[in-house]
Amino acid sequence: MWSVVANINLSFEEMWDRIIACDRKYDGLFFTAVKTTKIYCRPSCRSRKPKKINVEFYHNIETVEGAGFRPCKRCKPEIGQSPQVEIVRDTITFLVNHYKQCLTLKDIANQVGLSPFYLERLFKQETSETPRAYLEKIRIDKAAHLLKCTTMTNLEICYEVGFQSPSNFYKVFRDLKNCSPSEYRKELQNELG
Repeated sequence: MWSVVANINLSFEEMWDRIIACDRKYDGLFFTAVKTTKIYCRPSCRSRKPKKINVEFYHNIETVEGAGFRPCKRCKPEIGQSPQVEIVRDTITFLVNHYKQCLTLKDIANQVGLSPFYLERLFKQETSETPRAYLEKIRIDKAAHLLKCTTMTNLEICYEVGFQSPSNFYKVFRDLKNCSPSEYRKELQNELG
């Protein structure tokens, strides 16, 4: 069916947005390396944010350390994770890479070799949300990025990010962003000028 890919498909801008938001859900999926300090961090690190021009992103510790960076003493990105965290990380990688597809809990569970019930329980234990809710957040993050960076219509964005129904897209967007996609785009345009 699908295969879990080690690298996630995020643009530089999307990864930058994740580190500015100190987004824990991307920890372990990529690392932020600062060229001027030669230090690398998790996306959720609370240390002072570097200048965008000084940042590089890496998808694994071996590559970032091979490039001469050392781990941050605050967020300790080199510390290993439990097997459960690894399963959740693989699940998140799968969701980020396949968010456009119509995925059921069974599809996701089959991908990581667990029963749907156990995956949902484990995922919720580690992330405080279900795989479905997490997938919706990924889709809405992507939609917000497209609203910010493209001229695509709301309907085009709805289908581009994997929603099967516009009404569900609008409902989930409003629930997570506290405004409609059109209002969100209008706010961004007002901020820019």
